[in-house]
Amino acid sequence: MGNVETRDRFGLREASLLVGVSDDTLRRAITRGDLAADKDDSGRTTVTGVDLVAFAESRQGAAPDGGAATSARNRLVGIVTDVRVDSVMAQVRLRCGPFTITSLMSSDAVRDLGLRPGCLAAAVVKATTVVVESLGELA
Repeated sequence: MGNVETRDRFGLREASLLVGVSDDTLRRAITRGDLAADKDDSGRTTVTGVDLVAFAESRQGAAPDGGAATSARNRLVGIVTDVRVDSVMAQVRLRCGPFTITSLMSSDAVRDLGLRPGCLAAAVVKATTVVVESLGELA
């Protein structure tokens, strides 16, 4: 398996879905200086995943289920907040709305998925196992 390209910058619509607030709430947070934002090449306002993590940590909200073909109640879309890697194993934490999900996986899986703080991912829960999917788009 090769490395998967991950995203760590989001438009306001996607960012609002990830932290469970309205676009206007994010705009107000940007205006107040509570959330850093930039303009992309097309002039669209974007925020980094790392900045969105900090904003989400200070709020409560719901994250979208991602609309995948898996059971929505077992799939939580969110932002990677922390990755700890050693030679064999890794610990990955995701912020999915008001929830923090922690997964243990191989270090190879972290590298193959391109997981890093601020990138979009999904936690898929099956019994006692949590599978983390790297997402290129909020689908």
